[in-house]
Amino acid sequence: MDPHVRRAIEAFQTGQPVCLFDSEKREGETDLLFPAEMAEPETMRQLRQDCGGLLFLAIGEEVGKSFGLPFLQDLHTTDDLVQRNPVLSHLITNDLRYDARSAFTLSLNHRETYTGITDHDRALTTRRFAELASDCLANNVAGEAAMKRLGEEFRTPGHIPVCREAQGGLRVRQGHTELAVGLARLSGTTPVVIGAEMLQPHGDHALPVADARAWAESKGIPFLEGSDVVAALGL
Repeated sequence: MDPHVRRAIEAFQTGQPVCLFDSEKREGETDLLFPAEMAEPETMRQLRQDCGGLLFLAIGEEVGKSFGLPFLQDLHTTDDLVQRNPVLSHLITNDLRYDARSAFTLSLNHRETYTGITDHDRALTTRRFAELASDCLANNVAGEAAMKRLGEEFRTPGHIPVCREAQGGLRVRQGHTELAVGLARLSGTTPVVIGAEMLQPHGDHALPVADARAWAESKGIPFLEGSDVVAALGL
């Protein structure tokens, strides 16, 4: 295995961050990623202060399936929902320049949060979702039983947007969601990853990959490209 991939895996296994750039042919963005099951308020603070983009939770397809989490793009185009909310027919996602569909599913808050937006609240939502997902996967809890457990601890809408891996993962889609989940699979951690996109200081564009790489090096944070993850998984 490539030494810098191994370094990234070792960092992720101990709850340390990894920078992951997708590709110039896709979004051209670098995400700062942490294993969600080890999230603390300091994790959310670093994502918020060092990145500037949206904090998101990337989850594996098996997690989304276990909890029955729908893709919003599918949910918002169902006939009955469009009939009751006609504005949805005007807001169809059909013009993404980097992909054919969106990975977003529901947004969540843990029921013990207040507003859900503080570093403490978002860390609690993130960590407990990952812990619950891990427990359900380990014990083959799915369907109604998993949904019941999810609802006992979480509500929607919330302040943690969740993105679900496409069925087939990196074989069919090499977006940030699938790459983040791929990194979790490589490291043997639960396929639930918290991250945010790195923007330029003024926020008008993504941080150039050379700048993101230099920043990661200055902080001692492993830096990977999407092709590294794909190759390491043997895809």
